[in-house]
Amino acid sequence: MMSIHMIDSAYAIEVADASKTFGTTSKALRGVNLRVRTGECVGLLGASGSGKSTLLRSLCGLEMLDAQAGHIHLHGQNLQARGRLGPQARALRGMTGIIFQQFNLIGRMSVLGNVLTGLLPQLPLRRSLLGRFTDEERLTAMRALDAVGMAEFALQRASTLSGGQQQRAAIARTLAQGARIVLADEPVASLDPQSTSRVMDLLRSLNRDHGITLVISLHNVALARQYCDRIVALRQGELVYDGPPLGLDIARLQQLYGTQAEQLITAPDPLAQSPSDLHGLAVNP
Repeated sequence: MMSIHMIDSAYAIEVADASKTFGTTSKALRGVNLRVRTGECVGLLGASGSGKSTLLRSLCGLEMLDAQAGHIHLHGQNLQARGRLGPQARALRGMTGIIFQQFNLIGRMSVLGNVLTGLLPQLPLRRSLLGRFTDEERLTAMRALDAVGMAEFALQRASTLSGGQQQRAAIARTLAQGARIVLADEPVASLDPQSTSRVMDLLRSLNRDHGITLVISLHNVALARQYCDRIVALRQGELVYDGPPLGLDIARLQQLYGTQAEQLITAPDPLAQSPSDLHGLAVNP
């Protein structure tokens, strides 16, 4: 597998003219152009149907762009172009972790077993099919669990964990995988406020302390403003804002999304200039 150390690129992610059509007429992405620097934390914002999930799934090769245009490069290497995966796609997928809202853990399996599944793509086919792991691989998984504060739950069934604990286990799985790019698709949408803070703090810590490039899809502008270096906003498949968090104020949100802006304003913003900037705000039609 290609080593991350062999890649020389200032950009972890480069998206050019990315379009995605479902069926014959439904445009999920419309000519999106985006570059994310290595080690950057980018918040992907947008109302329902804006194309956030489609873009994230395209960034790890789970969705293929339209054949007539567009490409995605990860660390300078071709993941996909014109509807086809590049020759390094398997290696690039191996260093790209994706975290979903639904956690995607196997409930009857132990937490440690779930984390070990992050290593499966790197194993020889026979060991992968049999699920056989070496002591060193188990140690790697335990270190990942320790990094997210979940080592004490290693032998517990995943189904017995709280939502926040399951999401932390899912993050540990990407760490065990050795991911250098983490794509998080609404990772806190189903969590309570305390779990939300803990998961967001954890993701941001991994980004800052370990240099992992993080692209995180959110519905909540306050979270994006608090945790992200930069916000990219989508509307109906088009990139309509790309800039600093404080540049996406209430007036700009209303301008971009109209009444849909209500979906993005769900909590007071800790970075607002005054306590009343977002608190109790009613978005006018």
